Amino acid sequence: MYEAVRSRRAVRAFSDEPVPMEVLGRVLAAASRAPSSGNLQPWHLFVVTGEPLAVLKRRATARALAGDPGDEREYPMYPAELVPPYLDRFSAAAAQRYRALGIERDDPDRPMKVAARNSAAFGAPVVLFCYLDRTMGPGQWGDAGMYLQTVMLLLRAEGLHSCPQVMWTMYRETVSRLVGVGDDLVLFCGVSVGFEKSGVPPLETGRAALAETVTFIGT
Repeated sequence: MYEAVRSRRAVRAFSDEPVPMEVLGRVLAAASRAPSSGNLQPWHLFVVTGEPLAVLKRRATARALAGDPGDEREYPMYPAELVPPYLDRFSAAAAQRYRALGIERDDPDRPMKVAARNSAAFGAPVVLFCYLDRTMGPGQWGDAGMYLQTVMLLLRAEGLHSCPQVMWTMYRETVSRLVGVGDDLVLFCGVSVGFEKSGVPPLETGRAALAETVTFIGT
């Protein structure tokens, strides 16, 4: 388990090797044991692959390349104003990602290029879309995060990689039409899943020192 935690990272270059559905089924069945307050299990997961995913990628990428700013946000990705140390961590990680993607930070077309890479799911053959009922509150959103982390760690244990993408909420209407959900559900995020593409240098963003995020009290 420690190795799965250590090696889990957001991969942004997947091979087109198919993901065995029996492996996904095993992972998702085990992940159902993730904790949730009151045992609500508030997540609704849609596994999209094959031709439906190809259609979704084409539609979302067409929107990205057209400079479409995306659908009205149903929740903010980040606070309106980040302050240190969060802003510092965000900026450092963003610089690493842009370098890895070969996109200069001062490129005027950067937003479009980044959106297009995201909307192609970085080549992943599977995307998991996680929704929550609109009546759920912050506690259940936290539960969904624990569930998805459990999924991603189990994927690593199976030799697979993933990339959580809140970006899919920019095209939530396109996604919702394809998976067939109504207004009663809110798209939390997508998670791209697959085998890492060989020959691509891995990107592993740094983490804050333990003393910055953890305080020990008592003996």
